[in-house]
Amino acid sequence: QVQLVESGGGLVQAGGSLRLSCATSGRTFSSYTMGWFRQAPGKEREFVAAISWNGESTDYADSVKGRVTISRDNAKNTVYLQMNSLKVEGTAAYYCAARKGVIPSREVTNYGSWGQGTQVTVSS
Repeated sequence: QVQLVESGGGLVQAGGSLRLSCATSGRTFSSYTMGWFRQAPGKEREFVAAISWNGESTDYADSVKGRVTISRDNAKNTVYLQMNSLKVEGTAAYYCAARKGVIPSREVTNYGSWGQGTQVTVSS
């Protein structure tokens, strides 16, 4: 497993942008598929985006497609989530996750390592 630490959350107005970062420990970051999930109060954790180990394959939830970009820098052991045109319904704790395997996954249960989360609050 890897240790994951998210950062970059905060309070932003609707229509604004935020860039989340997830720094990882260990020397095997490039062997992990990475994902971002979010969880609003009283709701289940849901998939946002995922990226393959080499960055060549990405996947996005329909609710964020076109407004969110996931990327990674294997030299820095970091994965990013650029969020634009944020909506109030995007308010949630955002979690970074890692899984062994080459194919991005939308399933929470397929990820074995999780960060502590970073809060994103979008005001109207």
